[in-house]
Amino acid sequence: MSRLDSMLRRLTAQRDGLNWAAEQVRNLAGDVLDIGLGNGRTYDHLRETLPDRRVRVIDRVLQCHPSCVPPEADFLQGEARPVLDKLAQEGSPIILAHYDLGFGVKEKDVAEAAALSPAIAAVMAPAGIIVSGQPLVGFDELDGPQGIPSGRYLFYQVR
Repeated sequence: MSRLDSMLRRLTAQRDGLNWAAEQVRNLAGDVLDIGLGNGRTYDHLRETLPDRRVRVIDRVLQCHPSCVPPEADFLQGEARPVLDKLAQEGSPIILAHYDLGFGVKEKDVAEAAALSPAIAAVMAPAGIIVSGQPLVGFDELDGPQGIPSGRYLFYQVR
């Protein structure tokens, strides 16, 4: 499979997974969290899909497309662990999180996701859903929506 085809499959799986997760949490009270703003595509999709929810974003630097800049109060700048710890102390429950941090080196990305899993768990509301490009630990894995190949995107629910 070409890299272009692989990217298209990943983005389609991400969009379909986020739409599915948004439907799963419709009746839960809380905010949405995008862990890894990047170019802002996912943030933009989340705020459009869940317009009645506060969508907060974590990233080291703000370097997204100008149309995707979150409000200042919703951009949580810094390293993920301390920002997640601070967010947990605030007590605002997260009903839907999207995890998309990485270095581009699979082993490092998997290790970072595992290390950050407890901090992610600390901000999540009971029954909240996490959509992730990397395997997380300590959550119940869900099948997610039909049509997404196994392992392409991962779906978790908080116990």
